[in-house]
Amino acid sequence: MSSLSFARYQQEAKTSLLCGHQIAYWQSYDAAANNKQQTIVFIHGFPSASWDWHYQWKYLARDYSLLCADMLGFGLSAKPDKHRYSLLEQADIFEALLLQNDVGDYHIMAHDYGDSVAQELLYRQAKRRAEKSIQPKATLKSVCFLNGGIFPACHRPLLTQRLLKSWIGKWLVKWLTKRSLEKSLYKIFGKNTPPMQQEIDMTWQLLMHNDGHLVIPDILRYIDERRQWGERWVEAMITSTVPLYFINGIQDPISGRHMLDRYIEVIPDAKTALLDVGHYPQLEAPDEVLRYYRDFLRSVQS
Repeated sequence: MSSLSFARYQQEAKTSLLCGHQIAYWQSYDAAANNKQQTIVFIHGFPSASWDWHYQWKYLARDYSLLCADMLGFGLSAKPDKHRYSLLEQADIFEALLLQNDVGDYHIMAHDYGDSVAQELLYRQAKRRAEKSIQPKATLKSVCFLNGGIFPACHRPLLTQRLLKSWIGKWLVKWLTKRSLEKSLYKIFGKNTPPMQQEIDMTWQLLMHNDGHLVIPDILRYIDERRQWGERWVEAMITSTVPLYFINGIQDPISGRHMLDRYIEVIPDAKTALLDVGHYPQLEAPDEVLRYYRDFLRSVQS
């Protein structure tokens, strides 16, 4: 993940059968050969892939074990047709990945769709502790959210997303073009931080890999799933003993300033960072995101 190119991204990927599907994932180092005890797990958003984290990955690898995966239906991972994609299944896959790689203490940095997966993992850990169930070795120590639908009632999907999720989605998706993707990205990036051509090209290439665009309508069911499980996820956040952090690009029309305001209103002693960018802070303001996140991790560890 040290290079931005699609070829390098593919070359450095590992694959594993997790929950019945071939999943592409990346590790920063051989745990047996290093004395780094904590792992950061990156969870990407919709409709992109783990490539989004390449900048943060490059620098955080110096001090932490890093782990990420292209979720089912995304990037280089399997994209089964006629599959009922679920945020809960994505959480199952991450739990399997953590177990397979013998992860102990870990932190999550999540974005967009990945925020919901992180919320589910946070909820599961709290539920197991409350029920005094057997805990897996992997112990979640902190969560950092980037722009995403943390509160379903505040989430404002684009018209394009609503149409693709509707009954005409299966037809519309066949006419999806790189130009239409570019227009959507320009709508959600900040006015002074538009997407670079390389970011548009990579997002498109990863989306189209193995006809991934055809499963978009099925994946977009996550909008309904957020409404179904949102109450329990937010309750887990309110009562959480796990440190939480929210880095928000306030220009984002989907989950920007309005989502940040709601977070501050609902989450006790909310720890947040505001950036004057759009939906992809990790791409639009990579230095600032890295700096804020390093500070957060230091506060957690101290």
